[in-house]
Order: sequence, then structure tokens, then C-alpha cells
Amino acid sequence: QVQLVESGGGLVQPGGSLRLSCTASGIFSIYSMSWYRQGPGKQRELVAAITNGGSTNYADSVKGRFAISRDNAKNTVYLQMNSLKPEDTAVYYCNTTRGPYTYWGQGTQVTVSS
Repeated sequence: QVQLVESGGGLVQPGGSLRLSCTASGIFSIYSMSWYRQGPGKQRELVAAITNGGSTNYADSVKGRFAISRDNAKNTVYLQMNSLKPEDTAVYYCNTTRGPYTYWGQGTQVTVSS
């Protein structure tokens, strides 16, 4: 069983920044980690992912604005979000897969509005 705890969401004005954190229980360093989001009335979508070796990939909609990183000593993955837009408003979820099992955090709300 893996527990994922997100933090760092909130209300921010367009053009602002936020950093999300996700801390995982158990073994962390050998697994890939991802951030997903689900906006109002939308399906959950992959935002960014990072492998155990540090390779990253991003949704086209966030490339150049968001950055995913990890600190294996703290069992934590981060999502730095810059130049936020109203369309980035969503609940953001941390995710990892361990063999046949997929784990999700509880989600953290990000609202971009003036």
C-alpha cells in the first residue's frame, strides 16, 4: 500500500505561480511519479511525469510553463507551475504505479482567477 499526500494548491491570479508537493510512503526512488489534473466537467489528464532516472515529459498545454522534479531523500515529487492560466484550474492529483497497482493522492485544488 502506498500513500500519496499532496499539498500546495490554492487560489492564484493569472500569470502567477504555485508549487505543488506530493510525499509518498514506502520505497520511492525506483519508481516513476506523475501529476494529473481534472478540470470542471473534464476528464482527468496527464500533466507531467518523471522517471526514476529523472527523465520528464509534459502535456503540450503546459510545456515551457510547468516543471516536474523529485527529491528522493524526501520521498517527494514537485510540480512547479508558472505563468498560470484560468484553464489550468483543476484538482491536481499525484500518481504512481507499482506493478499492477495504481495509487492516487487525495488531490489539491488549484484555482486561477482574478
